[in-house]
Amino acid sequence: MKSHSGRSTIRSAVAVLAVAATCAVGGALTPGAQAAVVTAAVEDDGTGCPVPDTGDLASTPLLPDPFRKLGTRITTKAEWRCRRAEIRKLAERYVYGTKPGKPASVTGSVTRNGITVNVSEGGRSASFSASVDLPSGNGPFPAVVVLGGLGADTATIKAAGAAVIGFDPYSVGRENTSRSNKQGAFYTLYGSSSSTGLLAAWAWGVSRIIDVIEQSDGSILKADAIGVTGCSRFGKGAFVTGAFDQRIALTMPIESGTGGVPIFRGVARESGAQPLSSAYNEQPWLGDAFGSFTGDPARLPVDTHSIIGMIAPRGLFIMENPHIDWLGSRPGSVAALAGAEIYKALGAEDNISYWSNVQDGTHCAARAEWRDPLQRNIRKFLLKTGDDTGVFNISPNARATWRGGGTGRPRSSATTVGRSRRRAGRPRARARPRPATRRPGSARPRCAW
Repeated sequence: MKSHSGRSTIRSAVAVLAVAATCAVGGALTPGAQAAVVTAAVEDDGTGCPVPDTGDLASTPLLPDPFRKLGTRITTKAEWRCRRAEIRKLAERYVYGTKPGKPASVTGSVTRNGITVNVSEGGRSASFSASVDLPSGNGPFPAVVVLGGLGADTATIKAAGAAVIGFDPYSVGRENTSRSNKQGAFYTLYGSSSSTGLLAAWAWGVSRIIDVIEQSDGSILKADAIGVTGCSRFGKGAFVTGAFDQRIALTMPIESGTGGVPIFRGVARESGAQPLSSAYNEQPWLGDAFGSFTGDPARLPVDTHSIIGMIAPRGLFIMENPHIDWLGSRPGSVAALAGAEIYKALGAEDNISYWSNVQDGTHCAARAEWRDPLQRNIRKFLLKTGDDTGVFNISPNARATWRGGGTGRPRSSATTVGRSRRRAGRPRARARPRPATRRPGSARPRCAW
C-alpha cells in the first residue's frame, strides 16, 4: 500500500499464541491501495535463496514470528521472497517432507475431457490422469482442481465460469500404506521409503498437472488461472498444494482439520480436536520428521500461520465447520487471523477470506453461506473480473481472544516492516457471542477461545 508520500510502507504484525491458549496479533496497515493479484510464473520463485541451518530448536508456546529470518528480522517487502523460501524449507524439513520440483521429463495432453501426465526422473517413470468438466461457453477457461471429488461445490464453480479438474490424489500417493512402503506415482519416482508425506506428494501431483496445462496450446484451459480445493483430508492437501506452488491463483481448503489450516500449537491445547499424534498415525499425511513434534509442537520453528503466508499475496478462501470439534476450527481461526497479518504486511489483506459461521454441521456439505463468497473469489482470482474485498465471518463457537494488542509504528522508509510494540496483557472478558464479520480496513475480530 502507498503512504501519503507515495512510498509503500508496511508495519509488522506478529501473531503469538500464549500457553494459556490465548493469542495475540498486532498491527494493522494504514488503509490504502491493495497489492495486485499476483501469481508467479514458476512453481517456486525462491529456489536461489540461501537457507541457513536452523541449529538447535528452541521451545516456545508462541507462534513463530513470520518476519524473522534465521538470524535477523526482515525490514522490506523485497526480503519476503527469501523469507518465504526459508519458511518453505522449514516446513519441508519438519512438517511435510520435501516436495521436489519439476522432474527431468513431464509430458502429457489436455483435452476437453481429461488430462494425462507422464513423468520421468532418474530412470524411473510413472503416469496418472485427471478429468476435465468444462462450463458452458467458449474457452480457454480458468480451472479449479478438486482433490478426491470433495471440495468447493462444483456446480457453483462451473456456474461462475471455471472448469473443474477432477484429480484423484491416491494415484500419486495412496493411503493405508506404511511409512516405509509408500505407494503411488510420486513414490515410484522418489522411492517407497521417501520421508515425504502424502500431502506434499499430492501437491506435487497437482504441480505436474499444471506443467502439462502450461505445455498445451492454451485453447482449453488457462495455465495462469488455476485454483485448488479439497475437503477434510483433501482440504489438508489443497492447503499444502496452494502453499507450495506459486502458480496457483486461488486456494480453497475446506474443513481441513489437524494437519491442515489449524495451528499445531493450538490443536495440542484444544479439547476435542484431533490430536497431532492421531493425525500423524492415522495416515502418512505428514512427513516422517513430524513424528518428533507430535508431543511437543512448541519446538516447531514454523506453524500454519506461516504456511498461510507462503500463499500470500495470492487468493485464499478458508472454509471451516465449527460444529465438529475434531476439525479444530478455533485453532483454524487463529491461523487465519495470524496469517492475515502477513497478507496485510504485504499490502494484500483483501486477498484472504475466512468463513466458519455456518448452520449445517454436516461434514463437507455444500453450504449456501459459502456460495456467494466462492463465486466472488473465482471472479476475482481466476476470471480476474472482480475486485471484492476479503471477509472474515467467524462462528461465535470458534473465536479466540486477542492478548495484548499494541501496534508498531511504520518506519518512514519505503517498503519497511516496522518493529512490533506489544506487551502481553490479560485475556479480555468474553462478550456475548456473535458472529465476527470483518472486511479489511475495519477492526479485526477479537479471539474467544
